[in-house]
Amino acid sequence: MTDNQELEYVRQTLRDRAICVLIPTYNNVGTIGAVVADATAYCDDVIVVDDGSDDGTSQVLAAIEGITLVGYERNRGKGYALKRGFEVAVKKGFAYAITMDGDGQHSASYIPSFLKANQQWPGSIILGNRHLEGCERSAGSSFANKFSNFWFAVETWKVLPDTQTGYRLYPLRKLRGYKLMTSRYEAELELIVFAAWNGIKIHSIPINVYYPPKGERVSHFRPGLDFTRISILNTVLCVLAVVYGIPSLLLRKLAMVVRSLSALLFFLVAMLLVISPAVWLYVKLGALTEKKKWKLHLLIYHAARIAAMRIGVPGARFSCKIDKSVDFNKPSVLICNHQSHLDLVYLLSLTPKVIFLTNDWVWHNPFYGFIIRHAEYYPASMGIDKLLPHFRSLMERGYSIAIFPEGTRSRDCKVGKFHQGAFYVAEQLGADIVPMFLYGTGRVLRKKTYHLEKSPVYLEVDEPIPYRQVSAIGRLQKQAVYFHHLYQRRFEEISNRIEQGV
Repeated sequence: MTDNQELEYVRQTLRDRAICVLIPTYNNVGTIGAVVADATAYCDDVIVVDDGSDDGTSQVLAAIEGITLVGYERNRGKGYALKRGFEVAVKKGFAYAITMDGDGQHSASYIPSFLKANQQWPGSIILGNRHLEGCERSAGSSFANKFSNFWFAVETWKVLPDTQTGYRLYPLRKLRGYKLMTSRYEAELELIVFAAWNGIKIHSIPINVYYPPKGERVSHFRPGLDFTRISILNTVLCVLAVVYGIPSLLLRKLAMVVRSLSALLFFLVAMLLVISPAVWLYVKLGALTEKKKWKLHLLIYHAARIAAMRIGVPGARFSCKIDKSVDFNKPSVLICNHQSHLDLVYLLSLTPKVIFLTNDWVWHNPFYGFIIRHAEYYPASMGIDKLLPHFRSLMERGYSIAIFPEGTRSRDCKVGKFHQGAFYVAEQLGADIVPMFLYGTGRVLRKKTYHLEKSPVYLEVDEPIPYRQVSAIGRLQKQAVYFHHLYQRRFEEISNRIEQGV
């Protein structure tokens, strides 16, 4: 993409994800115009809070078109300005706000970095970790940052490299209802402390900042008074940490452990003591006829529905949307993005008439491998050409073939490269393709982790794409590329929609 295309993509994605830029300012007449112009180059939605400026800043802002200007006469402090800005942003329907200072130290060129971090960690606070080596700063400011970092670690048991940075992204809906004790710049520390106590994740990304020479610098930092205020705040926060903050963190950790262990125990008990023995007896007693195979599929289907919709996966809030034109009784090739071991649970809850192409780990799984082998699932390692006769026979019996075109689970939940296998199967069998888009399972159970986190899980099934339409795209490689781009776009659309409320 060209620079203009990349810039337009950023602007559009910020709109899609309901992200605005919020700039609190006080007596920054020399810099605020350039700061706002810099921000509006990346973001269409800029809110500026004039915190009672009396140096001409108000007049500069009044002359700027295309921004939302919030102002009041008396200086109330940065914390109050942020609160007012958040209120306005929420009323205008924004889900997130990127905050920048009005003194020119923050470059809007890092807005794409905050956007990327927001896509990676939706619902989290993102802090800009300032690269301060070589920057000419006051000794008081430098000490205050180290002091703040230390007490934040004490109060939350979390280590952050820069707790004093003003370049941040906030999830606005998660902050609603917070009543700040302070109204000045120390409110930024208070915000992230309470956020950590209440389970909001905090991540840092690297940024550079600009500090003008001493003679040109406009600073509202008052070492004596401000250090006294932040010391009083930390004293209060330490008391609250003992009676509320740390117990809340421990309870959340305990809840996560209980949630994960209960899910594991339920799975083990259900598989080892109920399902696996029952299936073994069912298969071994008499011939495995077509009727018995069908009942086995019904068992898998109902077990998946119970797990996904009734008992539920702990931490997951499941919802589903299926296009009215979808008919699971018509054999097709079902393709879906792959994020987690949990994917099968939700996909199997859609229809009993489906066969999955699996990897070897699933095929040889000691807990349920016996079941899926007798349910006529097949490992991809057998080779597509060798499997085609089986697939053809299954489709003649009314079954659809479900394939993950990525071939493996995604570590970052994004849609990975598509292989050609699914489209080769559709070509050889002359089958329509039913696109399915899965969101959230990779956030509930991430790759190479063993604990369950909280996240919405959403499954959307689009209308079938006829084989002739797929074939018209071109060769198999072109089909794979086309569907990869389709899934990237649709997954981004779904993510933008869901994560505004996360």
